[in-house]
Amino acid sequence: MHSRPRTWPQMLFITALTLSAASAAIAQNWPQKPIKVIAPYPPGGPSDLVMRTAADKIQALLKQPIVIENQPGAGGNIGAASVARAVPDGYTWLIATDTLLTVNPHVYKAMPFKLDDLKPVSVLSSFSQTLVCNPALGVKTLSELIAKAKTTSLSYASGGAGVPGHLSTELLLNMTGIQMVHVPYKGPAPAMQDVLANQVPCGLLAGPTVLPHVRSGKLSALAVSGQGRSPTLPDVPTIAEAGVKGYEADFSLILLAPKNVPEEVVTKFRQAVVDALRAPEATERLKATDQTVIGSTPDVAAAKIAKDHAKWGVVARKIGLSLD
Repeated sequence: MHSRPRTWPQMLFITALTLSAASAAIAQNWPQKPIKVIAPYPPGGPSDLVMRTAADKIQALLKQPIVIENQPGAGGNIGAASVARAVPDGYTWLIATDTLLTVNPHVYKAMPFKLDDLKPVSVLSSFSQTLVCNPALGVKTLSELIAKAKTTSLSYASGGAGVPGHLSTELLLNMTGIQMVHVPYKGPAPAMQDVLANQVPCGLLAGPTVLPHVRSGKLSALAVSGQGRSPTLPDVPTIAEAGVKGYEADFSLILLAPKNVPEEVVTKFRQAVVDALRAPEATERLKATDQTVIGSTPDVAAAKIAKDHAKWGVVARKIGLSLD
């Protein structure tokens, strides 16, 4: 007897069942080999630090090595694209600053991956920027800086076009109606050196970069960009507390996966990473670098990305920022 040819709906149903069974098999046996986490920036940045802080504990929980691989370039786009194209078997993950998804799509004309090629897994940590000025400028508060900028031509340093410090300052300028000339550098360290030398009077820069110089009195800390005070500079107000109501520029490190990684695997890996970061020694180590451990759910991560994507899109369009 000849069987009838299957209809398209039947074939689609069989395919779905097959894929579901394959995903279940992957999830049940995962992990069985080393797990690779790609950090799409040079070594030594926040993403590197977070993953290396957590790696030993994750390895102990999952009984497999964690391999951290730096793939820098194009504001994180190169490493992200390699994860987006990876086999979705739970052995390749991405840890990146949220600007990869909230800023890059607005400022790179040609993105090498689609945003929905990556699945948000967790907001791992949050961090802000610290607004510092050289004491020679003669300002000690944000209101004094705003007043001075209205009567004097001032400039500010950042770690480069499109980085958190650049965007945070442009948001501040937009909300206060003042103007300052942007002087971009290749990273926060050289930017800080020129603020220290008073070549550029101010900068909104990464907390760990400026912290030693604030403590020594070589730089004046006026405010921090986040919605909460810095764990390392608790006496310094937020920009909102300093008078710019509604201002908030927190940034995050996000854990992401290729979009078709089975949910069971995503849940397992997310839990291992979050448990590792919430261990007291990891939390304290990150606190010392101005980061606050979050460990959110995938839904919270997706909602934060969507909200910040809209916010930074407005800023990028206003200043005409393009990095292609």
